[in-house]
Amino acid sequence: MTNDMDEAVRRRRLAWRCAHRGMKEVDLVFGGFVAANIDRFSPREIEEVERLSDVPDGELLDWILGRAPVPAEYDTPLVRSLLEKRFTPADYTSAHATK
Repeated sequence: MTNDMDEAVRRRRLAWRCAHRGMKEVDLVFGGFVAANIDRFSPREIEEVERLSDVPDGELLDWILGRAPVPAEYDTPLVRSLLEKRFTPADYTSAHATK
């Protein structure tokens, strides 16, 4: 297997792992974010996603929902990009629901 093939396999496995963590909400948000961006991530960002994939579901969900601050060691542009995708209460108001 070539290095390019090894990297492609690594990325596919990582995307699968991020979408099959166990907590459906995290699978959808985190896994969806990774799947949508996996081909664009730099090697450094791939390492960061691998590190994020080791964060427990409940902790990651609290960051996604804004119930807990992101620890400084995880506060990176990639994580901030992930958090930009989260829903806010305004997403569920009747004004938005009628659109």
